[in-house]
Amino acid sequence: QVQLVESGGGLVQPGGSLRLSCEASGLTLDHYAIGWFRQAPGKEREGVSYISTSSDGTTYYAYSVKGRFTISRDSTENTVYLQMNSLKPEDTAVYYCATGYPTVWAVAAQYDYWGQGTQVTVSS
Repeated sequence: QVQLVESGGGLVQPGGSLRLSCEASGLTLDHYAIGWFRQAPGKEREGVSYISTSSDGTTYYAYSVKGRFTISRDSTENTVYLQMNSLKPEDTAVYYCATGYPTVWAVAAQYDYWGQGTQVTVSS
């Protein structure tokens, strides 16, 4: 049974940092692409970042987070991370990780498995 579990969310002040984790069970993440998405109240789910399979390593970022967020994977922990720096109030959302073999990384419907999400709130 495939399961993705996100953690690391919380309340942080503007300019602060958080590191989100996406731990997998039931599959080896090295063989799958991972996408991070977020959804704010009243808004559609949007792609934040993506990392391809371990053998490829290609990464993508949404324009709104480029230069502030970094995606990485730890094969020994079967975990993908999203390091988020210089956080802004507009980054407030529930963050989800997802896995599959998308042809377009930012299209949520192209992912097969999803975690339950972790809340990130950026506020003073």
